[in-house]
Amino acid sequence: MSLIQAGVTAATTMLAVLIGGWLTVRAQDRLWRRDQDRQWRDIRLNAYIEFIGAAREYVAFVLNPAARITAVPRPRDPGDLMPFFDDEGSRYRERLESTKTALRLVAGRPEVVSGSSELVRQARLLAAVRAGNSVDALPAERFDALWAAERGFIEVARAELGLPSAFAP
Repeated sequence: MSLIQAGVTAATTMLAVLIGGWLTVRAQDRLWRRDQDRQWRDIRLNAYIEFIGAAREYVAFVLNPAARITAVPRPRDPGDLMPFFDDEGSRYRERLESTKTALRLVAGRPEVVSGSSELVRQARLLAAVRAGNSVDALPAERFDALWAAERGFIEVARAELGLPSAFAP
């Protein structure tokens, strides 16, 4: 075996080791990224589920005939009414606010944050109207806007999670 043959063999072996190492690193990187994407998807899904649950609990409290709600005009724009609750209702408001903040921390798209803000806005508007009315006197338009905001949030959240539309066109 000549020196040239030994050099070529050594160079070929080193090249094969480098290519093999590079391919292994790439495969591991893809697996790591896929695992990270899966973890973030699970984190986001849990945050979205918690947020929807908190919004539903908030609305259920607002619709409770025994709920004590007051409303005062907001001092800044948009100037709508801000609802205030008794101690029992404050728990629902705080949960809605904390889940909204958690959602904003993990959301991957701005549309999800906008959708959550609209749902919270509509829930607050329903509570503000409820402050001056009985449950039976609440206008249907408030409920229509609230459920439309919920559907809108669910649509953008599902799109972010890579899921198809939940509602028929």
